[in-house]
Amino acid sequence: MFAEDPRGRMWSEACDMLERADRLHRQFFRPGFARPQAASWEPPVDMFETGEQLWIIAALPSVVPERIEVSIGAGGLTIAGSRPLPTIARGAAIHRLEIPYGRFERQIRLPAGPFTLEQSELVGGCLVLSLTRKD
Repeated sequence: MFAEDPRGRMWSEACDMLERADRLHRQFFRPGFARPQAASWEPPVDMFETGEQLWIIAALPSVVPERIEVSIGAGGLTIAGSRPLPTIARGAAIHRLEIPYGRFERQIRLPAGPFTLEQSELVGGCLVLSLTRKD
């Protein structure tokens, strides 16, 4: 019988302990509730250079354009904004939370030379930026 097998009981207890540890982790790590000035995650980016054009693609699924800020400074390009927790998750028991929520910020060092932002659009959950090298 499985219930009398000590290996089965040990396995069940180990699973219970992992579940408790996961609940504690969620209790203390609360994405989406960070202070407005503190970024809680960084979106992944790709960067391609073709002649005078520099293309940057940042993965921002379900982020609306109104919540995205793009700026170019001496240190490079900054993409910042926020992705709020979905309304269905508020007040719900969260069993798994792998998609980052809350304030994000990504600073990208650009290749040598001054650039201007020519185009910015959201395509398929990705922010696509086109920069042109200034003469």
